Amino acid sequence: MVQNSSTSIQGRMTTFSPVLGPVVLTALFAFLFFAPMMLNAGLLFWVGMTMIQAIFALSWNLLFGYTGLASFGHAGFYAIGAYFTGAALRYDFQLPFLVVLAVAGILGALVALAIGVVALKRLTGIFLAVLTVALTEAMAKIIGLSKALGEQDGLGNIPRPIIDLGFLDLDLTHSHDYYRFLLIATVVTVAALWWVVHSRLGRSFRAVREDAERARFVGIDVARVRVISFMISGGTAALAGALSAPWTRIVTLDQVNWLASTQPILNSLLGGFTSFWGPVVGAVAYTGINYWTRTFAGLSEMLVGGILVLVILLAPTGIVGLLGKATRRIRGNGGKK
Repeated sequence: MVQNSSTSIQGRMTTFSPVLGPVVLTALFAFLFFAPMMLNAGLLFWVGMTMIQAIFALSWNLLFGYTGLASFGHAGFYAIGAYFTGAALRYDFQLPFLVVLAVAGILGALVALAIGVVALKRLTGIFLAVLTVALTEAMAKIIGLSKALGEQDGLGNIPRPIIDLGFLDLDLTHSHDYYRFLLIATVVTVAALWWVVHSRLGRSFRAVREDAERARFVGIDVARVRVISFMISGGTAALAGALSAPWTRIVTLDQVNWLASTQPILNSLLGGFTSFWGPVVGAVAYTGINYWTRTFAGLSEMLVGGILVLVILLAPTGIVGLLGKATRRIRGNGGKK
């Protein structure tokens, strides 16, 4: 009797679990879509930046969590998208905004291709990570000497775009309108990355991460797979930067330095790099911690760092891994009753 009851409970859990995910995501989308009506301008800005940082973290984790490659200079790709989009809007390149976003992503992917073709055949691990840091620092120096890109002051007063669809003009100059565009762009990007990691290509990424030699033995072109992963990662990071330029309306050198490259790493480790949703959860958690400690003048950085270290030490697999363990324990206890 007890066994039949526990089996029935576990059966219902198994039946409802595939439905629960879409329901939660739909509810979350609805909340975020109507957030401008419920949140003040400051808090709404934080929510928008969280979505951008979530895309940025997913791009890094595609490289690290799925392909086993580390980049410590990923902010360089982010800066490519941010500076290109900022310049396109500021100097009126006469390009539709959707084309500007596409070009920004392509530029990031092409730079990743150039680095990958040269470096990935010879360098992996810490050597590749150090190379990406060096290239990002070199990019920062070049931008700092460019008058067109604002030198040390950066690009300011970036206008928000108006999207001309031919039959309809979408005016995104108001923050609420651009926020909703940013939300839709985030959903589309996350869905595209979800498809990639669950496709045959994604399985090749994981095979290379687990054992490159075995993957090569079964016919996978390891160098090609790594370059493709690097291109998708770089292009997605550039897209995150492109989306951020009209949202923040300023692009500075702070978005290029190596400290900016630690942001997607922290978000992925905090949320859990072994899960697709880990970087997203990490970005939300990091924003929450940052927002909660913002009033502690002079202590904010120390509190954020201490909380992050504590969470990572207590949950090496991140928040998602910790929640997974808790769920399995609850189900296990339910089966014993």
